[in-house]
Formats: sequence, structure tokens, C-alpha cells
Amino acid sequence: MGELILRPATVDELPAVLGFWQVAAENGSRPADTSDAVSAMFRRDPEALIVAVDGGEIVGTVIAGWDGWRCHLYRLAVAPWRRREGIGGLLITAAEERFRAFGGTRADAMVLDENPAAHAIWAAHGYRRQPDWSRWVKPLTA
Repeated sequence: MGELILRPATVDELPAVLGFWQVAAENGSRPADTSDAVSAMFRRDPEALIVAVDGGEIVGTVIAGWDGWRCHLYRLAVAPWRRREGIGGLLITAAEERFRAFGGTRADAMVLDENPAAHAIWAAHGYRRQPDWSRWVKPLTA
């Protein structure tokens, strides 16, 4: 292991991020991420995708999306062989620092109900399930 570095992803890393998510992220109940979608997110906000890199290898990610009003966290993922080392917590902290710099006052995280391991890290960092709110989705297909 080398030195763990947290920083915004580069455009050249986007294909590696997509591959990383196939190994390290929850993918079962959602449409697959596409290169076009990740590239569009990157073009709109090139610093939203934060990566944890160790020795040139991506070992963690989080998307810290800011829409000018709200702070949204997506795709927190840590390499399975690097879990329980604090990488996820460092990514959450980096995302929160980004939000504070924008003047954000509250962050929300997208967390699957059927992922208790993810519940634990979010709870350990002060996040709580909001019992009075549900997410409604609609696929925007042509």
C-alpha cells in the first residue's frame, strides 16, 4: 500500500470508476451506470466525483452532488478488500467539506434499504434514516 489520496476524479479515470463500481458498489436494483451518464455528470460538475486512490489504484468513491440548494451523496463505494480501514469515512468527510464550502446546511445520502453494511457507516457519521419521506422514481426513457 502507498499513500491514500482523496481528490476529484480526472476525466481519464472515468472508465476505471465505472469498472470499480461493478466490483465495489451496489448495482442490483438500478440501471447500470453508463459512460455517457458519468461523463455528463463530470462535465456539469468535474469536482463532484471524489476518488480515494492508493498507489494509483482507485479504492473508494463518492459523488458529492450540489445543485445550488441541496447536498446529495451517491455512490459511496470502497473496494471490498479495503473495507474497515476508514476510507468510507474519509470520503464522507471530504464530501461534507465540499458542501460546507458551498454553504450547504444539510446533506442527504442515497442508501439502499437492503444494504445494512452501508447503514452502519452512514449512522457512524451522524446520518439517520428519515422515516417520513420516500423516494419516488421514474425512468426517463425515450
